[in-house]
Amino acid sequence: MQNMVILGATGSIGSSTLSVIAQNPDAYRAWALVAHASVDKMLELCRQFRPRFAHMVDSVAAMELQQKLSPELGVEVTTGEQALCELVSASEVDTVMAAIVGAAGLVPTLAAVKAGKRVLLANKEALVMSGELFINEMQRSGATLLPVDSEHNAIFQCLPQSVQQSIGRCDLDAAGISHILLTGSGGPFLTSPLESLQHMTPAQACKHPNWSMGPKISVDSATMMNKGLEFIEARWLFNTGLDELKVVIHPQSVIHSMVQYRDGSVLAQMGNPDMRTPIAHCMAYPERIAAGVEPLDFFKVGQLSFFEPDFRRFPCLALAMEACRLGQEATTVLNAANEVAVAAFLQGRIGFSRIAAINEACLGQLSLQRQDSLEAILALDAGARRMAEREIDRQAQA
Repeated sequence: MQNMVILGATGSIGSSTLSVIAQNPDAYRAWALVAHASVDKMLELCRQFRPRFAHMVDSVAAMELQQKLSPELGVEVTTGEQALCELVSASEVDTVMAAIVGAAGLVPTLAAVKAGKRVLLANKEALVMSGELFINEMQRSGATLLPVDSEHNAIFQCLPQSVQQSIGRCDLDAAGISHILLTGSGGPFLTSPLESLQHMTPAQACKHPNWSMGPKISVDSATMMNKGLEFIEARWLFNTGLDELKVVIHPQSVIHSMVQYRDGSVLAQMGNPDMRTPIAHCMAYPERIAAGVEPLDFFKVGQLSFFEPDFRRFPCLALAMEACRLGQEATTVLNAANEVAVAAFLQGRIGFSRIAAINEACLGQLSLQRQDSLEAILALDAGARRMAEREIDRQAQA
């Protein structure tokens, strides 16, 4: 029986993880559930899964949950960053699902890595913000890192076992690998007229044609910043040069990514667009378990199509690639600015096209000095967020 901590238990990835746990109750236990402030959802999960701990990031939400929980459930409610880091580091914990969206997931995910846990990484921002530090800590502690993002998990499954066992320090050339091909659907605005993009609403941006995701990731998919962040994450996970990474638009979301070998072979991982598949793969690796996902019906798939990305349509993707070229500090700044810009768009404060403009402005203004510690990275992140807010105000007055 594996004891699991679910960071982001009330979100999309957290819900899918708990669905897989429910499919395999004799193999996995939700030992601790972590959420930000969704009290009613957490209460429901506590009643269903009976975790040992329920952690709320928001202290007021923690008090409310404590009042609503029946003592007979035996669930201890915790709050605070230190308590969260202690939870993921506890000796009883085997596996940590890192599914808190955004920079907020960095500290507890890094704590799990430092404790040598088996970490299922769905929070791409951890590597976007602190790739070198993260990989170094993983090597030092002996933690196991398994990629949950459908694209990175697909790449992982297409790699030789020797490369799978050297995540972060892979030698792709020695394995005969020439390119890693990241696929992306292109989101809901792939074929929309370019002049219409500035008028797109949050509801339209969140209506992804294939995947069911939370609002922030849905907007990132619409701008293709999500693919840009995945590009940066892949650079750290698979130790690639930038010329070894390519992005391919694949609207059907059937092929989740590909690995191209020196001899001309291309291995592709395919499946229905359901996050329970990569989650189950990571939970059971190197074994396989039931995920509750319908098998792919090739006769219903029909046609598979592929296109090069249009950077006029997706300037955020180009910005992410440029930030990856500039280095770790640039990717930290870009990630922070994007989180602020997307939140402003979802709140109706800025238009869709302003997301890229704010990201570009912030990336161009900050002095990029090497950040060697978690504290320095978090300070850079905070500075970039303040700059993004000022840029939003400046553009609103222009």
